[in-house]
Amino acid sequence: MRTAVYPGTFDPITLGHMDIIRRAAHLADRLVIGVTTNPSKSPMFTLDERLAMVEREVAGIANGKIGVVAFDSLLMDFATREGASMIVRGLRAVADFEYEFQMAGMNQQLNAEVETVFLMADVSLQPIASKLVKEIALFGGDIRKFVPPAVAADVTARVERIGRRGA
Repeated sequence: MRTAVYPGTFDPITLGHMDIIRRAAHLADRLVIGVTTNPSKSPMFTLDERLAMVEREVAGIANGKIGVVAFDSLLMDFATREGASMIVRGLRAVADFEYEFQMAGMNQQLNAEVETVFLMADVSLQPIASKLVKEIALFGGDIRKFVPPAVAADVTARVERIGRRGA
C-alpha cells in the first residue's frame, strides 16, 4: 500500500489545499493529511479546530482513503510513523519552489526512503494563501471565492469574535 503525507497548518484550509488533496488522493492508496503547528505562525484557529475543519472538508473525498492526523514533530518522523513513502507539497509560485526545494533536500538527508512530490496548484487557485485569506477577512473582505463555504463561515465567525481591523 502506497501512503502519502500532505502536511500543513491549514489555518484555514483553502480551495488551493482542497485542489492538492483531491489530486494527491489519486497518487496514493492512502493519503494522510498532517495538520501541524508552526512556531513561526500565529494561528487563527486552534489545532483541534483546524483538525475538525479539515476532517469536515475532506469527508467523502476518495472513498474514505484520506485520513487527518495532528502532528508536532519533524515531518520525516511523522511520515515514518504513518508508513509514508511520499510527501506531497503544493506549489504556487517561484518563491514556494525555492523554499520547498530546500526543505525537500533537508528531508532527503533525514530519510532518503521518502520522496517529495510537488503538485502545481490549479492556475486559478495559485494566488490563494491562508495568510492572505485571514488578512482579507480581518479587514472585512469577502473570502468566499478562496475557501469552502463552511470555512468562510468559520473564519467570519472568528473575525466577529476577535474584532475586525480597520473598522
